Amino acid sequence: MAGPEPDRARVIMPPPLLYIGALAIGVGLHAIHPVRVMPPHMAPVAGGIACVLSLALGGTGLWALRRAGTSQNPRRPTTALVVSGPFRISRNPLYLSLLCLYVGIALFVNGLWLFLLAIPLVAVLRLGIIAPEERYLERKFGDEYRRYRSRVRRWL
Repeated sequence: MAGPEPDRARVIMPPPLLYIGALAIGVGLHAIHPVRVMPPHMAPVAGGIACVLSLALGGTGLWALRRAGTSQNPRRPTTALVVSGPFRISRNPLYLSLLCLYVGIALFVNGLWLFLLAIPLVAVLRLGIIAPEERYLERKFGDEYRRYRSRVRRWL
């Protein structure tokens, strides 16, 4: 007989590890067979812009979670449904922030492999992390979460 459902999302791994893994594979492939995506003088500028956007979005998202008194760790219980700050425009601003950081690093490296790996990265993120989180939040917050989900898009 199965016990009660745990008070946390059943994600497959901590989200930063997923991004770090994809980056490591992409950088490794780039070291073996470099394929550039843009002129070398433009890549650092574009990468810097993406990283700054990532830090701004991630910082305001973390601030909103802390202000609400809930954890950003999906393996811990969520104590509040956060709908303020960047959560007004995206249900996943922290994952979007990590994706911007990933793109920023990919631009700095200027490697096609990193961009190609973004496709399975987002698929695994969606199926293995976001989907379990959404099921958990719906189970925990019910109609309040369903109303929020109907108002705010998953990404942007």
